[in-house]
Amino acid sequence: MGRMDYLAMKTDEDTNKLINEDINELKLAAKKLFDHATKLGGLGFGTSFLKWVSSFAAIYLLILDRTNWRTNMLTGLLIPYIFFSFPSVLFHLFRGEVGKWIAFVAVVLRLFFPRHFPDWLEMPGSLILLLVVAPNLFADTFRDSWVGTVVCLLIGCYLLQEHIRASGGFRNSFTQSNGISNTVGIVLLLVYPIWSLVLHVV
Repeated sequence: MGRMDYLAMKTDEDTNKLINEDINELKLAAKKLFDHATKLGGLGFGTSFLKWVSSFAAIYLLILDRTNWRTNMLTGLLIPYIFFSFPSVLFHLFRGEVGKWIAFVAVVLRLFFPRHFPDWLEMPGSLILLLVVAPNLFADTFRDSWVGTVVCLLIGCYLLQEHIRASGGFRNSFTQSNGISNTVGIVLLLVYPIWSLVLHVV
């Protein structure tokens, strides 16, 4: 019995040691990746990375709104936020033929088969339509300028203050069971526009 306990303990120690070594190697690799990316891309890399983070934070909040985060807030404002902060690769993909086909199918389903068009597809369908039909003034000029950044900042600030008000105060927005994930998602919305505006000013 003592031998079995010794073997089990030794195995646990070895396993923990290996896992800790692997985690340390991953930390080192992540640090090197960040350092190299910063050297290669500079501030441009930071901006594009934060665009990805903010866009996916907005998509996350949109999913939360459709599942368990039912509030009276204008979460429809997340659609223009995503429009202005969507990473260029995805923006041009959905603005091209792919987006046109998705929009076409969505419109046909909505018009001719409304019972087969679920409510949760309303917002994504609106986003695709907005990406496809937006004039070049919005899609090219405003989106890549400080105007789009200011729009994103205003939307993020509005949603944050509405979320804090709906939670019953700043402290409650961080202590309620579902408040933390919502608050973190909304705060992530503010990271990209603030970073981008600081770069424009500097």
